Amino acid sequence: MIRTPLRPLARILEARRLGENPDVIERENIRLRHEEMRDQSRQRAEGRLFILGLFFCAAFVAVGGRMATLAASEPSEPRANAAGASIVAQRADIVDREGRILATNLETFSLYAVPPQMIEPEHAATELARIFPELDKKDLLEDFTGKRKFLWIRKKLSPEQKQAVHDIGEPGLLFGPREMRLYPNGKLAAHVMGGASFGREGVHAAEVIGVAGIERLFDAKLRDPANEGKALQLSLDLPVQAAAERVLYGGMKLMNAKGAASVLLDVHTGEIISMVSLPDFDPNDRPQVLTEGDASGSPLFNRVVQGVYELGSTYKIFAAAQAMELGLANPQTVFDTRGPLRWGKHKIRDFRNYGNELTLTKIIVKSSNIGTARVAQMIGTERQQDFLRRLGLLEATPVELTEASGGKPLLPKNWSELSTMTISYGHGISATPMHLASAYAAIANGGYVVQPTLLKQDGPQYGERVMSASVAAASRTMLRKVVTEGTASFGEVPGYAVGGKTGTADKPKPRGGYYEDKVIATFATLFPAHDPKYVLVVTLDEPVETSGDEPRRTAGWTAVPVAAEMIRRVAPLLGMRPEIEPSLGADITLTSN
Repeated sequence: MIRTPLRPLARILEARRLGENPDVIERENIRLRHEEMRDQSRQRAEGRLFILGLFFCAAFVAVGGRMATLAASEPSEPRANAAGASIVAQRADIVDREGRILATNLETFSLYAVPPQMIEPEHAATELARIFPELDKKDLLEDFTGKRKFLWIRKKLSPEQKQAVHDIGEPGLLFGPREMRLYPNGKLAAHVMGGASFGREGVHAAEVIGVAGIERLFDAKLRDPANEGKALQLSLDLPVQAAAERVLYGGMKLMNAKGAASVLLDVHTGEIISMVSLPDFDPNDRPQVLTEGDASGSPLFNRVVQGVYELGSTYKIFAAAQAMELGLANPQTVFDTRGPLRWGKHKIRDFRNYGNELTLTKIIVKSSNIGTARVAQMIGTERQQDFLRRLGLLEATPVELTEASGGKPLLPKNWSELSTMTISYGHGISATPMHLASAYAAIANGGYVVQPTLLKQDGPQYGERVMSASVAAASRTMLRKVVTEGTASFGEVPGYAVGGKTGTADKPKPRGGYYEDKVIATFATLFPAHDPKYVLVVTLDEPVETSGDEPRRTAGWTAVPVAAEMIRRVAPLLGMRPEIEPSLGADITLTSN
């Protein structure tokens, strides 16, 4: 801005020439300058007031709009919020090895109440108690007429229940959409699935989280949006699992057992084709965890990976295999089996008198404790420990279940020579059926350790070699003879050349000692024995076979026929055709030192 001088020289000179007062010119210019400044200040003030007015108008519109939105919206359950912590409900499916659904998601509704909006709370309480018998009318009415502003009624509703509540016509009863976990096969593979529940919850969404089993171990992966909903594929085979569960349940009832477990394992990949633990539960309605009493009596208890038992004579084949691997014996080596075998004040006896001597093969076929203890004495404590450790029998199984870490084998505090002898025939050491299955897989596949897994594999997953192929073959021949000539004669399934070993162990008391009339009966089997594809372990808790004059509890009478029926049912489902067994010919002879 160009300012006009207060005393312009030209005008001052002109005023003096005309005899006028030059000060008048200065005063006039000052007046004009002040008027100009006043006008400019007024314009600035008016502009600022206009902008401020616009700002206040916008603020009032925003606040009013938000208030209108809140007034028209449904109430939500109070909860802490954090930036970026929105509830992600979508959870990936779980499928079996052929892509069949084991676990998926279902769109459903929740039911909640807003008491201030209720018109007839007493009628609503009466009708809700009728629709949901587990709800108490008195408690509902107290909540509806009290000071509560929000109340959950049910977290999950069936379509029929939703319609029944809708028919009440109470405006204070509202529905919220949500996603729930659904197990369409009910109890099938319940202990593998484990179950899911709700984590963070809102009126319009709920976070689904795994609480046990495979759901819990892979919870982060199943919820990860980066996986774009890709299903988790397991090694289980749904039809085989269903058949195994039916057979095992029937066997448990027929043998009057308290519980039962079975596991079917691919000997080359370590894939678990079926895993059954009874009693079981429906993961759609998972029962509460026991807070007192014996946890093994709960249907949530997974006997396959949590049940730590003395598995009896099923361990004898490990002693025989190690002796052959070390060159200490061959199948025809003769051992002194005169009894009882004394060690200090302790005596080791056989179930019956098998004579003064038996070959290594006959020790396994007849299931001689004395003969196996003699073999263990030759092996020694350190070598026995090393062999069992390499077979995975001294540590918790690595199978992909959160419960598996609790199934660590129970070992003697002082692994003495006596312990070495008793452990050789499965007493004084406890492990799970899963441990036994993976150890038998090493014999079945030619001598390699395989890790049991619930995830589908692309091919063989061989680990460390623990015995030579010839020793594994000789061991399988012995196991086949246990079925054809020995204690597992009820295990024969025509066309499938079953081989295996029975094990009957007295059940320990909680406070020490053993029951006289309660046992754990186990049959560990592989088939077909000449070219094994699968290992099957069946364990019965406190079985009693009562068809004869006296009750029979040994595995040969209880676990073996159940396992045979299971093989008969599942082998065709596995694509195995009955075939003529190749001639065994002469026994395999291994050179001994």
